[in-house]
Amino acid sequence: MSAESNQPAIFLSYAHDDRLKAQDLAVALARRGYTLWWDELIEGGAQFARSIRDALEAADAVVVLWSAKSIESDWVQDEAAQGRDRKRLVPVSLDGSQPPLGFRQYQTIDVSGSRGKPSVAKIEAIDRAIRAAIGGPARAPVRAPVATSRRGVLALGAGAVAIAVAGGGVAWQRGLFGGYASGDSIAVLPFKNVGGDPGQAYLSDGLTDEVRSALTRNPALRVLAATSSNTARDHVEDAVTIAARLGVSYLLEGSVQRAGDVVRIAATLTNGKTGFNEWSESVERKLTDIFALQSEIAATVASAMSVHEAVRTPMPGGTRNAQAYEDYLRGKALYNLAKDEATDRQALALFENAIAADPDFALAHAARSRVLSSIASSYAPGPEIKPTFAMAIDEGQKAVALAPKLAEAHLALGFAMFAGHLDIKGSRPSYDAAYRYGSGDADTLLLYALYAVRARRPKEARAAIERAVALDPLNPRTHRAAGTIGFVTRDYAGAIGHFRRALALNPAMGNANAFLGLGLTQLGRFVEARAAIAKEPSAMFRLTALAILDHRAGNQAAAEKSYQALVSQVGDAALYQQAEVMAQFGRADAAMALLMRARQVGDSGLTAIASDPLLDPVAGDPRFIALVRDLGFG
Repeated sequence: MSAESNQPAIFLSYAHDDRLKAQDLAVALARRGYTLWWDELIEGGAQFARSIRDALEAADAVVVLWSAKSIESDWVQDEAAQGRDRKRLVPVSLDGSQPPLGFRQYQTIDVSGSRGKPSVAKIEAIDRAIRAAIGGPARAPVRAPVATSRRGVLALGAGAVAIAVAGGGVAWQRGLFGGYASGDSIAVLPFKNVGGDPGQAYLSDGLTDEVRSALTRNPALRVLAATSSNTARDHVEDAVTIAARLGVSYLLEGSVQRAGDVVRIAATLTNGKTGFNEWSESVERKLTDIFALQSEIAATVASAMSVHEAVRTPMPGGTRNAQAYEDYLRGKALYNLAKDEATDRQALALFENAIAADPDFALAHAARSRVLSSIASSYAPGPEIKPTFAMAIDEGQKAVALAPKLAEAHLALGFAMFAGHLDIKGSRPSYDAAYRYGSGDADTLLLYALYAVRARRPKEARAAIERAVALDPLNPRTHRAAGTIGFVTRDYAGAIGHFRRALALNPAMGNANAFLGLGLTQLGRFVEARAAIAKEPSAMFRLTALAILDHRAGNQAAAEKSYQALVSQVGDAALYQQAEVMAQFGRADAAMALLMRARQVGDSGLTAIASDPLLDPVAGDPRFIALVRDLGFG
């Protein structure tokens, strides 16, 4: 089953040419409460991608749409074979075509009489076939906003929407917010790089981000975040269709062309209801004037949308040094890859170059602080962790001093203090300032929410993450954070749903499978938990979750084996996780000893200590209470 136990997961297989007919069927099935998983079409001869294989294995049923096109597709036949071999195949004929040899022993539901758009009777027949394949009664239609996607990973359910898109496009029946768009909502589509040099893509992408950031400073606007907006990067539909699918009232599109230090920027604001342009402009500026131009665009857009609270002051933290700005954008592009230590260190070098060119460039200082914190928490060896975090704090302080109203500066400083020095009280003013100046930015909201829940401010955390999900519903990081907040606040069913959505969007996402498994473990769903934990790529989180699962399931020998593997394979980098396992095993003395060692080495896991459900068995221990108080949680 999918995130909610009463929502079976359906893998929908079809040929690319049948996409529109498949979409009609998807909408109809979604209204009946099914969760649908779509695969990205891979041409004949290609091997299964891991994510596709996992989706097929997890699906409760495989609905295959046979047609003159799909019966010739090796890829569709492979997917159908998976369903057949698992006795979960539900075949549907879109045009009266018979399935290929090897699949004719299953009764096929023919919807060709309705030109591929199934009637109510046909949908009921498909519903009955699905139920027969998986066991269970037929479902009545669910009255809820529905969404469908192009070939990607699609999770559809009553009241909650999550979509992953492979290849750029996205198709929504109503919109990202579960209804029709409000008049103050806008999506900034990726500006096109029209200079012909792919190496300049960082500039157009960077300018898109900065214009979007300028718009988020206006509290009267709802600005769709980058991950969700970028799904329309290569759209071919008209503006009205795109706006409806993204669930916004306005679209801002643009193009960027560079010649030396001069940049030509064209931008157009389109009314998503009428399709008419509200404003358009083409200007040439030097790179040194870009920051002022971004604010001008944001103010003009707000005025054209009849949002009178236009922010006309230049964005804080910028630079008029062209080389500094270029190095900053290149570093930002690398850091956003979130790929590995090498790319993070390359980004760090570029941010340092930007600062060298302009020591007053606050955004570059904030970016350097963020990447230093990432290196310290993910890659630095033990002796280098504290010094690296100290540099991150120093950079964050410089950024705040240079631009007191720059949300990125406060966020960088708060994170470095919280994760690096475990300074709970000291980091609160920074996080609160980041929220105050950046409440329109989904990433700021996400990080603030995680801080708030760990600082025992659950109501604020929930409010912030709900807004982040609304602004960026296609970002797996947002759903993973929402899952973490649900887990910490003991809403395990809600956490499971968000972790499943995060994994639908990015099946390889770190930590999500482990915490999905832990949430299932808390509810006693051990078989499902084991399947999720087995997919966790991080040894630290996989072994921690497995040890806890086996202990809870009554297999102590296996639990001990996983714990010893955690100690031998990960060592002191997992002191906090070892303490969680010992707490779950009921060994309070061992758990407390490990927590004290974690404090000595500066283990950033301790930021979760005050609200961690896995430490509940020792929460009443006087030593634990004293440690939490000493760390500043109160």
